[in-house]
Parts: sequence; C-alpha cells; structure tokens
Amino acid sequence: MKPNTFYSLIMLAGITFLSCSSGTTSSTTQVEDTLQDTVGYPEEHLNWKLGAQAYTFRLFTFAEALDKIDSADLRFVEAFPGQIIGAGNEEKFNYTLSKEGRNLVRKLLTDRNITLHAFGVVNGKDAAEWDQIFAFAQDMGVRVINCEPKEEHLDIISALCDKYDIRAAIHNHPEPTTYWKPEVVLAALQGRSSKMGAAADVGHWMRSGLDPVECLKKLNGKIIHAHFKDLNAFGDKKAHDVHWGTGKLPINEVIEELKNQNFDGMLSAEYEYNWENNQPDVAQSVRNLRELLSASAN
Repeated sequence: MKPNTFYSLIMLAGITFLSCSSGTTSSTTQVEDTLQDTVGYPEEHLNWKLGAQAYTFRLFTFAEALDKIDSADLRFVEAFPGQIIGAGNEEKFNYTLSKEGRNLVRKLLTDRNITLHAFGVVNGKDAAEWDQIFAFAQDMGVRVINCEPKEEHLDIISALCDKYDIRAAIHNHPEPTTYWKPEVVLAALQGRSSKMGAAADVGHWMRSGLDPVECLKKLNGKIIHAHFKDLNAFGDKKAHDVHWGTGKLPINEVIEELKNQNFDGMLSAEYEYNWENNQPDVAQSVRNLRELLSASAN
C-alpha cells in the first residue's frame, strides 16, 4: 500500500472513532469529504483538466448540469450541442445561440467557477457551417472542438483550426462508426494541422473489443482530449458505466500511459447510465480517480 493511501486510511479511522465516541453520526458524505481534503487535486500536478461532458446530465438544462458538475468537485465542462440553456432561457447550446444566451452562459460559468474547455461532439454540413461552429467556439472561449467529420471536411477543419487557433479532436464511437479504431483517426490526421488530434473515448474502445491502453499507445502524441469511462463488461456494445476503478477498464495502466505521453488535456467524465440520478456516480468516480492519482504519485 502506498504511504499516502495508508495515512489517508489512518485519518479516516480516527475521524470515525472520534465521531462515534462523541455520540455523533459520521455520514458517508462527511467521510468522503475528509478523504477528498486529504487527497487534494492530484490531476493539477499533471496539468490534466478533470471535468465532465454535459451529456452526462442530458436530462437537465445546461445550468442544472453545471450545478451537478460543481457539486462533483469539478471545474471544467465540455458542452454538447442541443442542450437547453436553462435559468430562464429556452435556447439550445449551439452556434446559433443569441448574444443574450451567450452572456447568460458566461455568467453561469463564472458564478460556478467552471471553465468551458470543450464543445462536442459536433459536426457541420458544409464549410460555411463549420466556420460558424469555430467562430462560436472562439467567442465562447472553447479550446477544443470534438467532432466526427466527414472525410471531405477534414481539410476544412484543418484550415479552421489555424484560422481560429482552436484545436479539433476526432472522437471515436464504437464499431461500425467511421473512427472506431485508432488507425482511421491517425490516417485522418496525416498531413493536417498540428492543432488537430484525437478525442480518446476509452469506453467506446472497450465496447468495440479494443484494448484501450494499446489504442492510446497507437495515438501517442495525438491525444488532446479524452472521454473517461469504466464499464461493467468488455467487448459488449450494451456494457454500461460503473464507478471508475470498479469495472473492466485497466485504469492504472491507462493513467500511466497518459502520463508517459505527457497528456495535458481535459478528461471528460461521461457517465451514460443511471441518467436520472448519476451525479453521485460521477462524484464517486472522481474521488476514485483522485485516490489512484495520489497513490501513483508516491
């Protein structure tokens, strides 16, 4: 057992003993909060931006999703196209968002101290729409656009990355979608802007029967964003999310590979299960990851 983990357990044991001896009840939340205080935010030392894909909370408005992300102790968000803004605004999060809607989004983010780092998965129907998407992203301070573009649009995206100084990451859904395996992503990136890269979805690789660690290795130096998941089964399209570190994802090996590649992008928690009440699942997954990161640093 790593020293940091051992000392954390000792502290928790002491807290539980004191609570019982004083006649008070120590709730699970109180114990978890104490552990979080002990572990801290080890992802910051790696320059990883730990946050959530708002699609995790797709049943709610963007404003409500931000509250859930905040309560999971996360400071970054990846917005997705089509989510209703909320907080009195019925517009959808998209490049068509009005000036008033954009200002409201900025206020919602500022009030919760959350950074809008990425936007996706989004696609354009032609060059003009792609330009509107990039212009919107620049206006909103987005640093990464996650997409699954048509092959004939790759050069358009490459030029827009340089024009707007925004990165574009090609995302993988499971087989038989276009970018389900790393080799296809690498071919799409060949000869194009250095601001283009991969948005690695480890869960979808698992659903396709691909080893996520080997996939990461194949994309060495190209990964600029990640959708983070752990699943209850491997090689099963119907596999569902479980708390990180409790499923079939070789999570320690994934962590080490990302470290070896000096990954410095955003890890988006994308928990696509228990849709109506998955905030506690995200919060527990985040605690689990931070524990693992803290332990691996010692």
